Amino acid sequence: MSRESEADPVTAGHAHAPLPGALPETLRAELVAFRRDLHMHPELGNQEFRTTAAIKARLEKAGLRPRVLSGGTGLICDIGDVDPATGSVMALRADIDALPIPDTKSDCAYRSTVPDRAHACGHDVHTTVVLGAGLVMAELYRDGLLPRPVRLIFQPAEEVLPGGAADAIACGALDGVGRIIAVHCDPRVDAGRIGLRVGPITSACDRLEISLEGPGGHTARPHLTTDLVTAAARVVTDVPALVGRRVDTRAGLAVTWGRIDCGHAPNVIPQHAELSGTVRCLDIDAWRLAPDMVVAAIDEVANLHRAKSEINYVRGVPPVVNDAEVVDLLDSAMTARRGADSVESTEQSLGGEDFSWYLEHVPGAMARLGVRPPGERTVRDLHQGDFDADESAIQVGVELFTAAVLLDARTRTA
Repeated sequence: MSRESEADPVTAGHAHAPLPGALPETLRAELVAFRRDLHMHPELGNQEFRTTAAIKARLEKAGLRPRVLSGGTGLICDIGDVDPATGSVMALRADIDALPIPDTKSDCAYRSTVPDRAHACGHDVHTTVVLGAGLVMAELYRDGLLPRPVRLIFQPAEEVLPGGAADAIACGALDGVGRIIAVHCDPRVDAGRIGLRVGPITSACDRLEISLEGPGGHTARPHLTTDLVTAAARVVTDVPALVGRRVDTRAGLAVTWGRIDCGHAPNVIPQHAELSGTVRCLDIDAWRLAPDMVVAAIDEVANLHRAKSEINYVRGVPPVVNDAEVVDLLDSAMTARRGADSVESTEQSLGGEDFSWYLEHVPGAMARLGVRPPGERTVRDLHQGDFDADESAIQVGVELFTAAVLLDARTRTA
């Protein structure tokens, strides 16, 4: 036996020896049931007490010692001996919260039992995948086949800007971590496949809230007051156009409105208007300039129409920028499990994801996990009440993560 294989049992034998860590059938069935239970009991950000308890109980049953985060929801669990000074830990991250929308699936035994709450973004799948990978790797560790310590991060409040990632990091989620990986459900990719991209794979996302004020008046005499409805309408139409001409169009900086509230009677010019929306950006450098640029444009348009503006610009999340080496690792891991045809390129999304905050500290990557039933033509998009996932994706995610951990060790000891 070589010195290399003596030092690391995973690297024993040929460099292309089959990887351990396949998902046993009994555990696969258990994970599907676990995911369905989460799907039936969705909880909003920072309220995921039942979800946290369920994850904690299963990890403890496996002999692990999870630690609940200081806010009472979310948890961290290490597998193997962690030395915070070495940066040798591979972290797997899942988000555990749901969305405040109704589950509209009609023919589904595991649809949400909570009114106006649904796992419509696949976080129940993400959670189950990381849990499953952790249970498999706990077995590998007991068998002496886990060459690196692994940290499981079950993070609350991803859907709540600026996201629960910052709270998890403050609780030590990245202490000793050298790399971090995650998946996100993609209903446009077939189950059994993943999508990868080097560089930005999501966009920055901020929230914008505006109040406009004027003296009000009669619609017969708009010239004697501030025509606040027109002012609000011009903010809606002119601000995105102004911003679009003040930044490189390749940055993809977009202001999009989701709400406008102005007036109550057809013959009364109101005194107050409210607008809210999002600012999204493909480019991280442009995102850093966005607050000053957007606020200046709003003030210009409001002043032109003699409206007083109060602006609350809420910083959200930067883009998720995938590290090239970690993307290569995920590519190799998926290829080892299911062949090169199981990996496809993916485009940058305009959606936001607070996984980006981890990547401000350590290199990592997020893969798009296919959840569309192969051959299915109807796309159940994210953040819609009828969203569901092909549950075979759970096994794919588990085996992707375990392969990535093992291959990462082989690469570093080669």
